[in-house]
Amino acid sequence: MVDDQKLYTASHPLPAPRTGQLTPFEPGTRTLEAGFQLAPQFKPLPVDIVLDKDVAVQLRDGVTIHVDVFRPAGTEPVPVLVAWSPYGKGQGSSVSVMGVFGLVGLGNEIVSGLEKFEAPDPAYWCAQGYAVCNPDIRGVVDSEGDSVLWDRQEGLDCYDLIEWLAVQDWCTGKVGMSGTSYLAVAQWFAAAEQPPHLVAINPWEGVSDVYRDLVLRGGMPDTGFAQQLQDGSFFGKNSKEDILAEVERYPLMTDLWENKIPAFEKITVPAYVVASYSNTLHTAGTFRAWRRMASEQKWLRIHNTQEWPDYYDEANVEDLRRFFDHYLKGVDNDWETTPVVRYSLLDLGGGDRVALPAEAFPPADVTSTKYYLDGRTRALTTTAPTAEVPVAYQADGNPAAASFITRFDQETMLAGYPKAHLWVEARGADDMDLFVLIQKLDAHGTPLQAFTVSNRSPMAHDLTDHGATILRYKGSDGRLRVSARHLDETLATADVPAHTFDRVEKLTDGQVVDIEIDLLPLGLLFRAGDQLRFIVSSRNLLGTLMPGIREYVGANAGTHVIHTGGDRASYLQLPVQEN
Repeated sequence: MVDDQKLYTASHPLPAPRTGQLTPFEPGTRTLEAGFQLAPQFKPLPVDIVLDKDVAVQLRDGVTIHVDVFRPAGTEPVPVLVAWSPYGKGQGSSVSVMGVFGLVGLGNEIVSGLEKFEAPDPAYWCAQGYAVCNPDIRGVVDSEGDSVLWDRQEGLDCYDLIEWLAVQDWCTGKVGMSGTSYLAVAQWFAAAEQPPHLVAINPWEGVSDVYRDLVLRGGMPDTGFAQQLQDGSFFGKNSKEDILAEVERYPLMTDLWENKIPAFEKITVPAYVVASYSNTLHTAGTFRAWRRMASEQKWLRIHNTQEWPDYYDEANVEDLRRFFDHYLKGVDNDWETTPVVRYSLLDLGGGDRVALPAEAFPPADVTSTKYYLDGRTRALTTTAPTAEVPVAYQADGNPAAASFITRFDQETMLAGYPKAHLWVEARGADDMDLFVLIQKLDAHGTPLQAFTVSNRSPMAHDLTDHGATILRYKGSDGRLRVSARHLDETLATADVPAHTFDRVEKLTDGQVVDIEIDLLPLGLLFRAGDQLRFIVSSRNLLGTLMPGIREYVGANAGTHVIHTGGDRASYLQLPVQEN
């Protein structure tokens, strides 16, 4: 059934901006000597590295893919790290990747250029006694087959590669996986297939449900980033899955989309998961996977920046090495005494608190607290207003939003999962696309934001005034198409709503319904006098994830009504941490 639902479109050859020094197809083995530089702007190699280039690996269905393997010179077997993604294995030195480094303010000299985009750098890992395998996956560059996007097929393909690597004479038989974004998502699928020689994984921010995170968040067909991913990756000789056509043909949850959710209950290997509050694509999925995966040995670190600077930070790389040394090399380094959770509290004014230890997330001292919307005062209060007061705005008007504010009279910390429970009505329309946002204000009412990257140039300001949310954090957001409000009783919890997305329940004139909206997990620090603003709007409040992406515009008309107080006491539920 899943294969019947998949749609494909033609692939195209790798364009010049995506081509790196190692892109040309040149099978063979060579040694890159210590001091070698791929290009002057990159880090020289600290040790001799053997490169097995364009090695053919046959998958179980007969498709042949090609991989590059970087390994320390010598005869002693080593464990290997796999970097699974559609980004060409030779793209580390491409103009496109160097441009991304520039966008976030990273210098190209921190890497060797041998790494795949968002992947481990062989220069570092080979010096530490590891091999790194960079595959061109199914349908990419010179590999055979048709490309797919995040589903069980990728897990099966990666299983086959892992088991092939494990029996090579240079390998100890122990395989790990690491990387951010696409490389993180691939790890959920690979680990769920339980390849015998996969020992440990390191997913560093990534979606874990293609429907809910990538293409139809909140039931809205917001496909701007999916289009960039489809058009800007999966370059090859054959066909690639047409995710955009699939969204149009299958807007409700079907087997196609179910197949793009990893089997979390089958992920049992040790896992070091890294997350942030600020990535509007990855945050929900990373925390979801962390909650649901079955691994008994799993760690979560929640950082306060953007994933690429965090991934290549020297201290974080060393921390990751301790994890892999323990599980892939058997080193007794007390890794297991590492706090199960290390989380951050964002100040948005330079006073972030990081690496706070906890045994769970949310931490045990967090209480889910209801802040009720008061339509009369536009305040958020911890007691429900007795009088029902509706708040209305025109969906296409200005302002197309309603705000509610509370002021904290003492230091207050929020750490966990917020949600909105709202009573809503559409007048002159049969549906509503609702966007919500939790925003921190200072004592004077000024909205507080913070760059997540070191690039704070004039252009970075221009890009992030509206949109480019990966570069500047503005608060915790959520969204829901009201006709998709039906809750999934098997997935929803008291703190994290989840919707089935398998039906359309349009509104009738005058009908008032209650809905629940999940907002991104947050960690926010408020000092005495600081304020919290909660916004409900018909407009996309944050804009796009990345610069240059087509922005989704809500499908709205008529008047939106938010009911408050009385029998229709709408509220915002916040994870309040004890002082």
